[in-house]
Amino acid sequence: MAVATSHTRVFALQEAFTQLHGGDQSVLDLSSATGMPDSTVHRILQSGVPGGAIDQICRGKYRPGPTLVKVALHAMAHAPGAAPTQRLLADLHERTGGAALLFCLTPFGGLRRLCTDYAWGDLDPGSLGVFAQPLVTHSRSLRTGASGRVILAHLPEPLQSLVFSEEVPADAAPGAIRDNSALAETLVEIRCSGYAVAREEVVPGWDAIAAPVMWGDVAIGSVVLALPTSDMPANVSDLAEHACRTARALSEHTAVQAPRA
Repeated sequence: MAVATSHTRVFALQEAFTQLHGGDQSVLDLSSATGMPDSTVHRILQSGVPGGAIDQICRGKYRPGPTLVKVALHAMAHAPGAAPTQRLLADLHERTGGAALLFCLTPFGGLRRLCTDYAWGDLDPGSLGVFAQPLVTHSRSLRTGASGRVILAHLPEPLQSLVFSEEVPADAAPGAIRDNSALAETLVEIRCSGYAVAREEVVPGWDAIAAPVMWGDVAIGSVVLALPTSDMPANVSDLAEHACRTARALSEHTAVQAPRA
């Protein structure tokens, strides 16, 4: 990583933490990733320790500190807002008749996805099974279900590696992809098509199509359109376009809006 001027060095060091494989990093690792001298990296790291931007670990290791978590929380709280989310999900339900759900990526306790909003009109939640045991167990894993894999396909490689190292949840449905090579091939297909499809992977009797909600080039969540298996057509392209359109609209709400004159 080339560092052009002194005022970019702090940001270059921050980017280096994201490019490395997570966990605690040494001065040497960060120096190699940024192209900066060890002494410069050490000086920047030490300057960030008192304010909590950097945590210093034993044996000369460093990692991002709680101050950066607060910065991320402030950023994520507005990407996107609650009002457009519910409106867009309701519109997706009305156009397709399916259950529309929003899953968001959370790193706490390992990379997981959680359902944070939904719209299903007159559909019976009991028959949908959204709040049944599968949703709060194996469906949280990014390895299983359309909503998980479509997020996983758009994460940086170091974060993908963390998920690949996890075991498939023991109670995952029979259709879950268990082989890492097959999973990697599926992620390539998802990036090419722009969406993922799951057949009864999470809730028996229900299929799902998911599209990523993006912030820049990273997925922060996914829009899911769920339908009974009997109602899901063999050719899902039309329904997938509806899901992708909603996901693109939510992605646009995460972008910085230009100030009005």
